Amino acid sequence: MQSDHELIALFVSEQDKKAFTLLVNRYQSTIRQFVRRLSGGNYAVADDVAQETFLIMYRKLNTFNGKSALTTWLYKIAYNSFLRFQQKEKSPETLEWLQQQEHETENTDPSSDIMVEQLMAKLSLDERAVLTLAYSAGMSHSEIVEATGHPLGTVKSHINRAKAKLANYLATQETKQ
Repeated sequence: MQSDHELIALFVSEQDKKAFTLLVNRYQSTIRQFVRRLSGGNYAVADDVAQETFLIMYRKLNTFNGKSALTTWLYKIAYNSFLRFQQKEKSPETLEWLQQQEHETENTDPSSDIMVEQLMAKLSLDERAVLTLAYSAGMSHSEIVEATGHPLGTVKSHINRAKAKLANYLATQETKQ
């Protein structure tokens, strides 16, 4: 199996579309999951933002300097793409969907397969981002700083605050049952 650096070199030097396709196939599920968690479980948004992420990757892969892992670079692109998407999608349909998600998370069955996305909808965008990068992507705090552009102290605060919110929410749900 070829490394990311080998595939990037093939794509940049020879415009090898197969190399690019291998990179997309390697990371598309990870990026979609990340954006799905950012969006609180909206699969359509996750697909759109992931597609935008890989289009940007296609256009800018020659600027990737290799100082960080390719995944860190992709998470940064996905995060920024999601932020742009969110700013431009303040439509009534999007707001209605978010309100519906908020209502559905109040009636969450803890054994549900989609509980993670529903729980993530309880957190702020920044909290969802850093928590997903830390636990789903297994990134270090310094990698999260690079991907999100937040200072280290802010990353740590968001992670701690998110964990506390989720623990509190789960505790209140258990007392209701």
